[in-house]
Amino acid sequence: MSPTTVLDNEFVTMWYYPEDKIVHHQFHQFMYGQPFRDALMTGAELFEKNGAKKWLSDDRANSALPPEDTDWSNQNWLPKVIKAGWKYWALILPEKAVGQMNMQRFMKQFADFGVTARVFDNPDEALKWLKSV
Repeated sequence: MSPTTVLDNEFVTMWYYPEDKIVHHQFHQFMYGQPFRDALMTGAELFEKNGAKKWLSDDRANSALPPEDTDWSNQNWLPKVIKAGWKYWALILPEKAVGQMNMQRFMKQFADFGVTARVFDNPDEALKWLKSV
C-alpha cells in the first residue's frame, strides 16, 4: 500500500504508511516555532489514531532547535508520542554540525524512554530498516 500524504507545505512533507504504521517527515528548510510544532503534533496524532510505532525523520535541511522549541517538544510532544507507543526512530541527520549535535542529544534522551534509534544516510535505507523491525 502506498503512503498517504498527510501534510505538505513549504516547511515539511509528512507521509503515513498504514501497513507498517510508520510516520515519515521530510523537512524542506530550517523549521522552528509554530510550523515545527504543528508538524510534530500532526505526527503524534497519527500515532494516537492509528497505533503507529515508528517514525522516520529526514532532517537534512533542518538545524539546531531554539531552546523554546526543545522545551516545548519535551513537555508536550514527547510525552504524547511515548504514551501512544513510539518504539523505533530512523533518523537522517541535519547537514549542519550544530543540528547533528542537537539530534544526537535527542537520540540519547529518547532511548531512556525505550525508543530504539538508528542514523541513516538516505531515506530508502531508513524506511527499509523500519519496515523490518
